[in-house]
Amino acid sequence: METYWVVIALHFAAQLYAYYFLPYELEAGIFYYKVLLGPTLLMGGSVAAAQLVDRYAVRYSFISLFAAGTFVSMVIIHLNMDIRIIGAVMLLPIMASAIFFRLDLTLYTAVLQIVAFCILYNWDYRFKAFLNPFDLISIPIFILVGTLVAGIIIVNGRELLYDLETTMTAKQNLMVENATMLKISKTDALTGLFNHMSFHEFYEKALEYGELGVPFHLALLDIDNFKGINDKFGHRTGDLVLSRVACTIQENIPPTDIATRYGGEEFAVLLFEQTFEEALCLMEQIRTAFSETRHAELGGLAVTVSIGLKSYEKGTTKERLFEDTDALLYAAKRSGKNKVVTPFQKVDEGSAAL
Repeated sequence: METYWVVIALHFAAQLYAYYFLPYELEAGIFYYKVLLGPTLLMGGSVAAAQLVDRYAVRYSFISLFAAGTFVSMVIIHLNMDIRIIGAVMLLPIMASAIFFRLDLTLYTAVLQIVAFCILYNWDYRFKAFLNPFDLISIPIFILVGTLVAGIIIVNGRELLYDLETTMTAKQNLMVENATMLKISKTDALTGLFNHMSFHEFYEKALEYGELGVPFHLALLDIDNFKGINDKFGHRTGDLVLSRVACTIQENIPPTDIATRYGGEEFAVLLFEQTFEEALCLMEQIRTAFSETRHAELGGLAVTVSIGLKSYEKGTTKERLFEDTDALLYAAKRSGKNKVVTPFQKVDEGSAAL
């Protein structure tokens, strides 16, 4: 539609230029009425009508679009019939229809051009006077050839579009597969938590932020007497216990924290955006929640976890922080299990089995 308005504006300017700067036989009144303003209003009216159809009767948008284009072509040809190649304007709507990759639209537009040519030839005596026998044959042939070319463009365009869609679909499938593989490589298959490798990636990043002054805390959790569970109830039951511990951790930590299965029955949690007291409260919440959970597979018994918790201090190496937190975990084990131990607590380490 916008292109139609541009064509009308350019035709208006060209006619005005020709009248003032080229030899022109018509008087001013006739020129302004019959050549400039009248035809411009007619062309503009047809385009405006097509726009109304496009807004209020979308179903007929294409019909009105190319009907308006054909009418604009007819007016331009009528006003400039002394230009030998002006009939080629009829090819423009046909070429424009190829943009939509619909053969039915192109055939419809081609029929419109043939009808328009017949109308001009039979009812516009001046147009008829400028035509010679060759024109009578060549113009319809040009329209047919233009239709054929547009059809070839549509067919090839559809094939290209199909190939492009196939390529894009394959690319999207590959991206999904890569994302799935990446997720699999970073998560533990049994618990759904991040795995050992992912923990170290997040741990390294947390240390970088820690050096910039962003506080975080490291918690290590270990299931108490897990070997005895496996030995007495079997590894399948042990796997169920691991999954439930992971689920309990995930349900209790906020989205900003990172929970991982470090290995075996041991879990590591990186806690961010909270004070040490809040982190301690969170670990106690997880420990309590699990100690109060009864497992039918264990004959209604509960399973407990021991936890070591320490905050990062600027300048501390990753090995030192992990070793200190691990020592706190085993201090919890040796002092009776089912507890959270921090550097600020004194524990009485007995001889409890790990």
